[in-house]
Amino acid sequence: MFIRFVTTGGTIDKIYFDDLSQYEVGESQIQHILHEGLVNIDYEVVPLLHKDSIDMTDEDRVTLRDYIAGNDAERLVVTHGTDTMPETAEMLAGIEGKTIVLTGALTPARFKSTDAMFNVGMAVATAQVAPPGVYIAMSGQVFAAGHVRKNRAENKFEQT
Repeated sequence: MFIRFVTTGGTIDKIYFDDLSQYEVGESQIQHILHEGLVNIDYEVVPLLHKDSIDMTDEDRVTLRDYIAGNDAERLVVTHGTDTMPETAEMLAGIEGKTIVLTGALTPARFKSTDAMFNVGMAVATAQVAPPGVYIAMSGQVFAAGHVRKNRAENKFEQT
């Protein structure tokens, strides 16, 4: 089975800069996560965007939608920042014949304690078994696009 991974940035890829006292989006961590997870499937990683999801625009979402709609992969995992992941998932809804799973992390993948690896694992599993559609794999659950929100107060995703 082949899965195309499309990276867009977000917390999963954030790094800490001591001199700036803030986090910034760094190099994608998906290749490292897949290697460390001993993933044994055919895949390709495509870096498309490099943004915090708060900075993601509708134009960026159209770029992502056009890329996914126009390529030959039937199964895709999109790494994305958590703040606007539900909006992007809704923008991707309606692309025919593809299983698209968005995932990310609430803490950077570089941290010792992170949800990144588990979320990517959930996304890979979902991409393999779910029927065509758009999903979000976060907080140990899989949600259909349009039926999920980020609960910022509890720092988790939940069904709406």
